[in-house]
Amino acid sequence: MKILSFSAVLLLSVSALAASPLTVTVGGVQSNGWFAADHAFCTASGFGPNLSPSVQWSQGPAGTKSYALVMLDPDVPADLSLYNKAGVTIAADAPRQIFPHWLLANIPPTVTQIAEGAEGKGVVKGNLPLGRTAIGTRGQSGYAAFMASNPDMAGDWGGYAGPCPPLNDLRRHEYRIRVYALDIASLPLPDRFTWADLEPALKGHILAEGEAKAAYSLHPAVK
Repeated sequence: MKILSFSAVLLLSVSALAASPLTVTVGGVQSNGWFAADHAFCTASGFGPNLSPSVQWSQGPAGTKSYALVMLDPDVPADLSLYNKAGVTIAADAPRQIFPHWLLANIPPTVTQIAEGAEGKGVVKGNLPLGRTAIGTRGQSGYAAFMASNPDMAGDWGGYAGPCPPLNDLRRHEYRIRVYALDIASLPLPDRFTWADLEPALKGHILAEGEAKAAYSLHPAVK
């Protein structure tokens, strides 16, 4: 699976038109800006609750026919062979890549909030199935590729799959939860779409967008 550079996301970020930005609010973010452990895929001692956070956003401008929601981590080490490798520390300035944690397209224009736990609850093999739900169409998170070689965890990996930064990483991971108001009811996407499919499909259809951020780390030295 191809993981795009952060610059590609920045190109999308400047694509909003004259409409006011969407206001995006994410539950489970503590006063210091960190995700609560309830929403983590990993904790320092193992798997976490992986509870999808609540997300709410302001109504899109006139002409909004659907929304899309993504959660991306642009701080994942480019060299995944260093991930939790014994005796190795990943420097804060080491090269990075984007890792998608949650992709939801074709959200009906009447939906402007997602309840806590609606898109993930616990760590299970393959996470949630792909395809259409009442609140949108699920795409594959980056865990589909990351877990592909693990028979106990391989699967579709639709829905929310929360933070799991390397224990040995000195960089604070900043998760971006972004919502797009679109001028199209259904994006032209394959049945098993990834961020590499969704990102170009969004281009030319964005009426407004907004973003919330939350941090997370498992390294005791990172604040």
